[in-house]
Amino acid sequence: MGIKEEVYYEGGPHIGDLIINVLLAFTLVCIPLTVGAIVRALWLRYRITNRRISITSGWMGRTRSDIIYSEIKKVVTVPRGLGLWGDMVVTLKDGSKLEMRAVPNFRETYDYISAKLSTKAKAVSGAIGS
Repeated sequence: MGIKEEVYYEGGPHIGDLIINVLLAFTLVCIPLTVGAIVRALWLRYRITNRRISITSGWMGRTRSDIIYSEIKKVVTVPRGLGLWGDMVVTLKDGSKLEMRAVPNFRETYDYISAKLSTKAKAVSGAIGS
C-alpha cells in the first residue's frame, strides 16, 4: 500500500487578486485584467499535496494538469498584492512551464513545495531577483 496523499492546500486564487483588479477596472484600461481575475476566481483551483500539484482551470474548469515533484526542474516566485499572494512558475524537466497565479500564502506554499524538490531543483529555484 502506497503513501496516503495528504492535502496541503486546496482552493482558488487569493481573493485580493480579484478585489484589486475589480477596483482597477474603473480606469477602463485595466478591464482585460479584471476579466482575467474574474475568470481565475470562478474556474481556477489549486490542489497541492505531499505527492503532486494539481491545477484545474480553463473554461468551466474543464482542464486539469497534474505534476509530481520529481518532474520539477525549477520553481520561481513573484510576490504580488503587497506580498499577500504571489505567482509561481514551475518549470518541468521536459522544458514545459506551468504558471500558478495569485497563490495564497505563496511563501509558505513555496517552502512546502521546495521541501519536496530534488537538491538540484532547490539550488536553482527561488524568488525572482534572488
